[in-house]
Amino acid sequence: MDRLKGKVCVITGGAQGVGYETVERFVKENPERIYSIDMNDGGMEHPLVTNVKLNICDRAGCAAFAARVKEECGHCDVLINNASITRDAMLWKMTEEQWDAVINVNLKGTFTITQALIPMFREQQRGSIMCISSGSGVYGNIGQTNYAATKAGMIGMIYSWAKELNMKEGFEIRCNVVAPDNIETPMAKTIPEKIMKPMLARTPFHRMCKPIEVANTCLFLASDESSFINHQVIGVNGGLEL
Repeated sequence: MDRLKGKVCVITGGAQGVGYETVERFVKENPERIYSIDMNDGGMEHPLVTNVKLNICDRAGCAAFAARVKEECGHCDVLINNASITRDAMLWKMTEEQWDAVINVNLKGTFTITQALIPMFREQQRGSIMCISSGSGVYGNIGQTNYAATKAGMIGMIYSWAKELNMKEGFEIRCNVVAPDNIETPMAKTIPEKIMKPMLARTPFHRMCKPIEVANTCLFLASDESSFINHQVIGVNGGLEL
């Protein structure tokens, strides 16, 4: 129960869904502290959890948050970029507002909060950074041009960070992607049945992914058990075939 002992973890989108499940799972592994970031109020109430209301697209806000983590803990060991939104529409119907909203949160927000926290990772030369992507970012999805673009963009960013952050000998800042599909979250309820039903039929397990299954994957990547795993996309999809 001490797989995260001494580690300071930051999880975006931590007030609900996969983010909340991950916070709840991490608490059981005795971290030094978990900062759960979300634009909404709420989040897990626990002595080891600090809930922070923050828009990750706000550069000044992210910088202030990073300064707070540095002052309170002195280090940051794990960053999970989980926060994301959907604004689904077919290509010919997608509005500029739908495109911009998803690109802004999912891609720019991920970049902004990561850039703010990176100095601490580089200072200690260690750590684990994850992006929660999606199967949509690997093989696309109907009605999700904007969402798929951001999730594919996360993979590109992680691939780049895995190289950039380890250019100096002795640096071991692990950067990986977790790419789940069909997770049982409120967001999944917005997917039309005509799209979801055939996807489940192509999953050997014939069910949706449970949030705890994503959280457990994140825990493995956050822990020292994954010390030589870097630059990888790990699918949590039950063997979905498209």
